[in-house]
Amino acid sequence: MKKQSRLQFTEEERADPTLEKPIAKSEKAADKVDKAQAKIPKKTVKTKERTVDADTGKAKVRLCFEEVDKPKPSSKLTHGIKKAPQRAVTSSVHKKISEDEQDNVGLEAAHSTEKAGEFALHRVQGAYHSHKLKPYRNLAKAEKKSIQADVNVLYKKSLRDNPQAASNPISRFQQKRAIKKQYLATRHGKGSKAAQTTAQTTKSAVKKGADTVSKAVTAIAKNPKVLLVILALFLLLAVIVSAVSSCSVMFQGAMSNVVSTSYTSENEELIAANDDYTALETALQQQIDHIEQDYPDYDEYRYDLDPINHDPHQLASYLTALLQYFKASEVQGELQRVFEQQYKLTITETVEVRYRTETRTDTWTDEDGNTHTDTYEVEVPYDYYILNVKLTNSSINTVANSLLTPEQLEMYHVYLQTKGNKPLLFGGGSIDGSPSTDLSGVDFVDGERQGNQNTVNIALSQVGNVGGQPYWSWYGFNSRVEWCACFVSWVLNQAGYSEPKFAACQSQGVPYFSSNGRWANRGYSDIAPGDVIFFDWQGDGHSDHVGIVIGTDGSRVYTVEDNSGDACKVRDYDLNSSVIMGYGLMN
Repeated sequence: MKKQSRLQFTEEERADPTLEKPIAKSEKAADKVDKAQAKIPKKTVKTKERTVDADTGKAKVRLCFEEVDKPKPSSKLTHGIKKAPQRAVTSSVHKKISEDEQDNVGLEAAHSTEKAGEFALHRVQGAYHSHKLKPYRNLAKAEKKSIQADVNVLYKKSLRDNPQAASNPISRFQQKRAIKKQYLATRHGKGSKAAQTTAQTTKSAVKKGADTVSKAVTAIAKNPKVLLVILALFLLLAVIVSAVSSCSVMFQGAMSNVVSTSYTSENEELIAANDDYTALETALQQQIDHIEQDYPDYDEYRYDLDPINHDPHQLASYLTALLQYFKASEVQGELQRVFEQQYKLTITETVEVRYRTETRTDTWTDEDGNTHTDTYEVEVPYDYYILNVKLTNSSINTVANSLLTPEQLEMYHVYLQTKGNKPLLFGGGSIDGSPSTDLSGVDFVDGERQGNQNTVNIALSQVGNVGGQPYWSWYGFNSRVEWCACFVSWVLNQAGYSEPKFAACQSQGVPYFSSNGRWANRGYSDIAPGDVIFFDWQGDGHSDHVGIVIGTDGSRVYTVEDNSGDACKVRDYDLNSSVIMGYGLMN
């Protein structure tokens, strides 16, 4: 067992900040291999050294003594196989004695004592064999950690030299495995002789075991029952070893990939952590809902609000990449830290000087003593108080990029892409989630819904509008926003509805319809002209777009959509399209 060579690093590589820590870990791991190597038992062997005298030209042979590592003892399995024939014979003998000792109490007691002594001897022999293997086990562990550290350094160097290789998390994962495979081939390239020696030792052990079996069979040839028992033992052992070996080869690669890309925490802990995060979002929504009560006496309230929602798989991937295994009760502080990074609520006051027209009257007397009254209008300045409420949602994905280390971020993207191999674990992730169909507030006439063609006509008249004016300014925004919900609210208002009026699909529009018994999920067949259609383009259970239903032909639904490429357009979809989240049903 020769000492493995270390990776060599240039001064330039040691000075690179991205390689400093990986290089330090690699060298520390190599030091541990050296220490483990030094504890391998040694033995002294004699060798002959042949030299030639330069003056006389005669060859001389000198006897030398060299200290080398002792070869690793056979494994527990090999050791057990070698002892199996002996134990089988002993067992058969004990069985035969037991059949004849039932009428002899003294013989039975002596036989029991003998069996107890043999069992204790086997235990002692096994413990001694395990103790002899301990230095070799420690060396194997140290070498495994050294390999991991070296592969990490080589991977970091590869990324530094080829930055474009880091574009995709799955490809990076595969690239690291390829580097490890190539490294192992290089590291063990000079190990063929050792492997050959090990093979020869194993072959010798097997041959010795076979000789023992032969002798045992000859010794018990006169007892067919014992022979059958021994053959059955060997057949059973062969079946077990074969099954374990084939299953290991078949599933090792697949299981390795699944485990390395799966959430490691328990399902209930992942769900509980997500629920705790949703509770923080609920409290934030309640704070916004009470703004006008908490800040009274303002002339105007201006809202610029991003949706309050999160992707639960982003949260689970972040926590798993950061902590690996966690319990919900242990991550409350981390949830608060992520929440404060994701959401920023700012409340500011603006005072504008405005003018109102007032009518004034002046009374005056002329030289003759006559009284005159003049009435006129003047512009009077006054302070107009505005409360600006702004909420930004940066998403957990953005937070992860700022808080995780490069290694953690790499695993974060792997978990996110595979959804931790639990894609159906979460049922939503917003403060409202995806509501169930509720038609308790829907008006039916003879079992059918009439719809409102006037709403459709108003929506169609706006097709071609670019930029979203006058919809977002009518809503109350003083600059352009994502205007799809503003458009729908404007159309409904023009059609004579006072409600709903909403600027955010998930946190305002969906809750309005679901809380008023006028919500239908995707696939509902009784949609009518003028209904509101909500979309979930990202497939995360949150509505991110909205439009007006023109009608359906039984297989497709036709819509007028706003902010579709910053323009108002007519679109159509399969009724069961996955991008449709559901419908707000207008009476």
